[in-house]
Amino acid sequence: MPLNDTVQIRTCESLDALQDIRHDWERLLSAYPHTTTFSTWDWLAPWWHAFAPRDRVMSLAGYNEGFLVGLAPLAISQQRGFGTDLNFVRLMGDGTPDSDNLDIPVLPGYEIAFSHALLSWLETHARTWDVCQFRTLPSASPVGHCIVEHLKSRGWFPYISTRPQSVIELPGTWEKYGKMLSAKERGKIGLRFRKLEKKYKLEIRKCTRESELDCSLSALFELHGKHWQERGLAGSFDVQERRQFYRELSSLLLKKDQLEFWLLKLNDRIVAAQFGFRYGDTVFSLQEGFDPAFSADSVGYVLRSQALKNLIERGIRCYDFLAGTNESKMRWGATLRNYVDIEFARPSTLGSAYLRLKTTTAETKEWLRMRVPSPVLRSWKRLSQGAAVD
Repeated sequence: MPLNDTVQIRTCESLDALQDIRHDWERLLSAYPHTTTFSTWDWLAPWWHAFAPRDRVMSLAGYNEGFLVGLAPLAISQQRGFGTDLNFVRLMGDGTPDSDNLDIPVLPGYEIAFSHALLSWLETHARTWDVCQFRTLPSASPVGHCIVEHLKSRGWFPYISTRPQSVIELPGTWEKYGKMLSAKERGKIGLRFRKLEKKYKLEIRKCTRESELDCSLSALFELHGKHWQERGLAGSFDVQERRQFYRELSSLLLKKDQLEFWLLKLNDRIVAAQFGFRYGDTVFSLQEGFDPAFSADSVGYVLRSQALKNLIERGIRCYDFLAGTNESKMRWGATLRNYVDIEFARPSTLGSAYLRLKTTTAETKEWLRMRVPSPVLRSWKRLSQGAAVD
């Protein structure tokens, strides 16, 4: 426990201001036990460059006796509500589906003092914001827990929800990992790999050179798009800003040997790609794509199995699929965790009214989804859309 746990808040109101404390920021992250890539400059700066041209940095750095002991990388954005513009305080990185595991890193022992100082700053600067949203916090976030308790003690009602996260806890050897899977799944891994080896000239490798990035990323964008185009939809990379984000992010992570960008080639042609990155002994799987023309060859399945084998051999102990869950993740031995969303506003304000309405609407939709047959719901939706058009 620190001898003096008083925390003074200093604001960083631009990306340049955050750049100025980057050395202290990285030292803080090295001491924070829950640090991930999503709390680093290498993630947040490229994300900001790509997605937040109209938002405003309002990050809160907490200092004790000249040392950075906590950092809330916040931003302010506007959203229409109740016929006026409401100001939302969010974690940098929130606002697109790219970021998960956003957090507020704090030096151990300063969690209570920093969360108290953070909320006191928000209370003092009440005119600058209407709604505060801390979303996709890891369930183990110490400051997340403290913020909830401080909110309740102030009489500010927090709206708390969760969303699933899928994670594989990897053992020390490939053989032990195989025992985590069903016998059927173990057999499929070997069988599908051998079939590819016999049928094609097979190459599986990780992108390790800057000169390979453009070609590899272009392949990822194209392969991911093909999957959605077959369904008549635009894929994630149809957005130019996301392509820009991946290019800047990839370059920064590659320089630090933290990029886990895996490619599978058949007869010298890239037909599957999986984009991820490493922090410590955890690898995060962010995006992937494969050529539907080779779906019968299970190219995406083979690529993941061989990437996992390589990661286990290198001492990686956690493979994080990030938000969401489905059968394909579970069959790889994933277990469920939760992200936590904390939303709040000052009592008796437009912000608090917005959150009440939002929560009531979500609860109503869930009630209807559980009790009304899907065909009826679809008919209602079509009718309401038609009425809106008319």
